[in-house]
Amino acid sequence: MRLRHLALVLALPLLPACKSQKEAPPAPKTAAKAPATQKSRIGLVLGLGGRGDQSFNDSALRGLEVWAAGVKYEEGGYKDVTPQEHEPLGITPVILQSRVAEDYEPNLQLLVEEQGVSLSLAVGFMLENAVEAVAKRNPDKHFLLVDSPLLSAQGEPYTLPNVRTVVFREEEGCYLVGALAGLATKTGKVGFVGGMEIPLVKRFEAGFRAGVAATNPKATVVSNYTGGFTNFALGKQVGQDLLTKGADVLFAAAGVDGLGAIQAVKEARDEGKSVYVIGVDSDPSHLAPKAVLSAVVKRVDLVVYEAVRDEVQGRFQGGSLSLGLKEGGITYAPVRLDFPGKADALARLEELKGKIIAGDIQVPTHPDQLRPATAAPGTP
Repeated sequence: MRLRHLALVLALPLLPACKSQKEAPPAPKTAAKAPATQKSRIGLVLGLGGRGDQSFNDSALRGLEVWAAGVKYEEGGYKDVTPQEHEPLGITPVILQSRVAEDYEPNLQLLVEEQGVSLSLAVGFMLENAVEAVAKRNPDKHFLLVDSPLLSAQGEPYTLPNVRTVVFREEEGCYLVGALAGLATKTGKVGFVGGMEIPLVKRFEAGFRAGVAATNPKATVVSNYTGGFTNFALGKQVGQDLLTKGADVLFAAAGVDGLGAIQAVKEARDEGKSVYVIGVDSDPSHLAPKAVLSAVVKRVDLVVYEAVRDEVQGRFQGGSLSLGLKEGGITYAPVRLDFPGKADALARLEELKGKIIAGDIQVPTHPDQLRPATAAPGTP
């Protein structure tokens, strides 16, 4: 039966392509190239934020297109990257954009059935059910699910031999940028802009709150959730509201809604206000160079690249991975803006990072786990 859902192969972007591609560090060049006679076809189903979200989806696209395929997406199609930019794996990318959540499963099936891909990449926890269903129907095909494990009917994680799942310990990076916010705030009030109130985003909030308390126990954290990830205008409104309430550092963990919060801070900076914003998933500093303090960076690009490399080399395996600071799956973006005490603040962040990696600091994964005394060891 032919699928009727509209999916864009090598899709046109919903927003301009991510400019940060040029700034991304090179992926490891340890992979063997696919035979020149036949390129492997690797498919990617994007989440609802789509191409140009300056975040999660764009990071996955960078790993597949620029690093693995050696191409850049420009309006109208692809062009090759220069040899100096990256040595590709020799694959052909096939990109499907999902317009609504109901597109996820048919899009994945379309990749396998009509596009002939050997590895299908699904980015975002909302694709978990779709990956599970299509992987079970196609046990000879491989799948990568980023940001969620496979879950049984009882909600317990489990594995399939043809599915690799990757989750991130986001709370560790959020702790560090929370510590940064605590050191940078002048008003003693910082804001958290979340998307959906789900366990994944609650991990962001928990880590951030704990980090703020570690370096500035007297600071107040005000949280506001938008309820989604695709409403730029609502994110901007929430950001403006938090700024009005006195927050001078915002942490935007809300997808496209978070881009709206970044815009709110950018406009406030343009008006001369001393406020900052911290991004998530990818470094958004190119969007607002005078406003973005840092970002929690999830190495989705590297996870995607490594899955493609393993597929090309014939050594892809299923299973589950959890990546944090220790594994290099989570980091924080360079702090480019100046503020009083910046040098000491950066040294403090590296100290805290080392303690998390060593296991001396256990970062909470839900706000309910926070206690009044969340200051890191060694904090006065």
